[in-house]
Amino acid sequence: MKANLFLLMTALCLCSAPAFAQGTSGVSKRGTTAAPFLSIPQGARALGMGGAFVAVANDASAMYWNPAGIADLTGISFSFDHTYWIADIKYNFLGATVGIGSFGTLGLSVTASSIGDMKVTTVDQQDGTGEIFSVSDIAVGLSYALKLTEDFAIGFTPKFISQTIWKMNASAFALDIGVKYRTPFKGFTLGMSVTNLGTKMQMRGSNAMVQYDPDPYNSGNNGRIPAELATDEWALPLNFRVGLAYDLSLEKFGHLTVAADAMHPNDNYESVNFGVEYVFDDMLYLRGGMKDMFMADSEEGVTLGIGVRQFIVGNLQVSLDYAYQDLSRLKNAQKISFGVSF
Repeated sequence: MKANLFLLMTALCLCSAPAFAQGTSGVSKRGTTAAPFLSIPQGARALGMGGAFVAVANDASAMYWNPAGIADLTGISFSFDHTYWIADIKYNFLGATVGIGSFGTLGLSVTASSIGDMKVTTVDQQDGTGEIFSVSDIAVGLSYALKLTEDFAIGFTPKFISQTIWKMNASAFALDIGVKYRTPFKGFTLGMSVTNLGTKMQMRGSNAMVQYDPDPYNSGNNGRIPAELATDEWALPLNFRVGLAYDLSLEKFGHLTVAADAMHPNDNYESVNFGVEYVFDDMLYLRGGMKDMFMADSEEGVTLGIGVRQFIVGNLQVSLDYAYQDLSRLKNAQKISFGVSF
């Protein structure tokens, strides 16, 4: 049964791959999808490992990478993640999971932007009109994961996505699907996920209302006809990930995890993420990785991370993680995560 389920999910994921294709022209589709914030990695631990996390995913941030990963969380856990992104944009991720015994694990995740107010400017009033506008992104997901066998887990995350800029808004619904399989080969784990499979987004709102003159060369007609600007629909940043992780015990010298993910997005070229994590004394975590390997003209590159975990009282454990990502001409991104589990 385990083998049949694994083969079924593998076939489903592979059959979905054509939906992600860049096309035969070799031209990148960067910037052709809505809600690009959905592609910003969540979890300092995962980012420190270069985003090679789909087969590792075993904390609350798994709801972003591979929802099947929360099946490993049998108690209650909380995680808060703060990202210092480019252009002074900040993103927050909040995740919580609760184990429900033999029925699996439930999770709730919220990703939201933190962008300050900005002045409304026009060609004639470049210093501002006196009005203020804001921009916000939010995604709310409810995850469920279940271990079908001791070694095979499956997970789902239906989610609601919304983007707002001034008086315009767009929303969509999406689904993330993931599987995680501890292979018969000692230390090897296989993970796969399809994320942001959902409806298209279309901006609507009062900012699209204008006054139109259908015949500007005729002074006798009505030049203030109410009209609405047409906006296009845009797909979500769909992504197919498959990854392999290898866990190696170094006995008294600690523990080492090596992972690699291959990604096939619908708005960019294929690439590979690679990462390592070294654990000493089950307390100190050192991480390093490389994002977007083999992708031409990528701004993403080396990632580094460090973390600590410590039991406080009984089974109450706290964790603090930090990650740094080199973004070339875009400088860098930094991420801090705090977690509690019991």
